[in-house]
Amino acid sequence: QVQLVESGGGLVQAGGSLRLACATSGRSFTSYIMAWFRHAPGKERECLSAISWTAGSTYYADSVKGRFTISRDNANSTVYLQMLNLKPEDTATYYCAARTGIVLWRTHEEYDSWGQGTQVTVSS
Repeated sequence: QVQLVESGGGLVQAGGSLRLACATSGRSFTSYIMAWFRHAPGKERECLSAISWTAGSTYYADSVKGRFTISRDNANSTVYLQMLNLKPEDTATYYCAARTGIVLWRTHEEYDSWGQGTQVTVSS
């Protein structure tokens, strides 16, 4: 497994932006599909975005499409989530996840490495 550490969360006003980062260590970063999930109280964990190891394939949930952008820096073993035009409903704990393979899985059960999470709070 790979170790994951998220950063970049915080409190922001509606319409603002944040950039989350997920630093990895351990096994070869380029072996991994990387994804961002979020979990809000009372809701199921939601897959927001995923990216292939070449960055040639990406997935976005409808809830964030056009506002969030996933990217990865394989040289620095880091994946990012740029979040624009944030809304109060984006408030949640955001998690980075990883798994080997080539399929951009969208359910949390398919990922076997997780970060500790970073809180994002969007005020209205």
